[in-house]
Amino acid sequence: MKKLKISVVGVGHLGSIHARLWANNPMVELVGVRDIIPERANNIAQEYGCQAFDSLEETIEKSEATTIAVPTSIHYEIAKEFILQGKHCLIEKPITNTYQEAIDLINLANLYNVRIQVGHVERFNPVIKAIDVYRIEPKFIEAHRLGQFKPRARDVSVIHDLMIHDIDLILWLAKSKPKNIDANGVAVLSDTIDIANARLKFENGLTANITSSRISAHPMRKMRIFQKDSYISLDFNEHIVDVYKIYDDGEPSTYGVPAKMLGSIEIATKNRNIFYEVPVIKKINAIEEEQIAFARSILNNEPIAVGAEEAANALFVAEEILMKIYNGL
Repeated sequence: MKKLKISVVGVGHLGSIHARLWANNPMVELVGVRDIIPERANNIAQEYGCQAFDSLEETIEKSEATTIAVPTSIHYEIAKEFILQGKHCLIEKPITNTYQEAIDLINLANLYNVRIQVGHVERFNPVIKAIDVYRIEPKFIEAHRLGQFKPRARDVSVIHDLMIHDIDLILWLAKSKPKNIDANGVAVLSDTIDIANARLKFENGLTANITSSRISAHPMRKMRIFQKDSYISLDFNEHIVDVYKIYDDGEPSTYGVPAKMLGSIEIATKNRNIFYEVPVIKKINAIEEEQIAFARSILNNEPIAVGAEEAANALFVAEEILMKIYNGL
């Protein structure tokens, strides 16, 4: 089987993880890494038996595809250089610094027949995989994503740094477009917004309430999905899924036990019972899974897992949220 020649541009915290996982992926050959700090690139290259490239031009020349894990502000210029040479890109989220840059990259990728996948890694989180067995038609979603302040992410707001994960997931689950956005937020530790709340109302009737903060002492990544006949709680950190689902009398629950603490529901002459279910959670590495999907999309001509258009839509909503916040200050 032909191996995909891949590189990593930017081997800081996240890029070094990509390099390690690519080095152990049998579908690819990690040809090398590139970083603005030569010593960092040399250390990674030595550890994983690949080359530390001296220039971006050399990186592009030796690669068929790349992972771009540089600061968001330069995603566009780095990705553009690869795309112009016909090289496929796995770009860390958000896809670019601005929505217009994302559209420009999409147009270039179409012109040069290049595949772009974007690192919205929560799509590959095992809790998301676990709810595949359910019909997801949300009426209300509440998401909380809280973390400690990390100086490496200070070039973007908390909306682009953390909230973008939940924006992408909610757009994906909603299968609808937002028709109204309200938001507020404040800068505390940086020059950009550090804590924010947004309320999105969708064309299909869904309402989503999203809170993100990077000034929290205790990390949290949770989402609650409310829909007709069920309530689903997702903990992305702890990999826990709790499902409360309503069944008619006599209708079996596949995974659950009666949730007597919530009682039973009577509708006319029909009794309905609430069951508590815990879906099976498979232990997977989400970044490894997104890398596998990227490699397969190129080698086997499979669909792109998280395409540039989806990532651009999430970025558009993020920009709308940020604009609402600044207009309200």
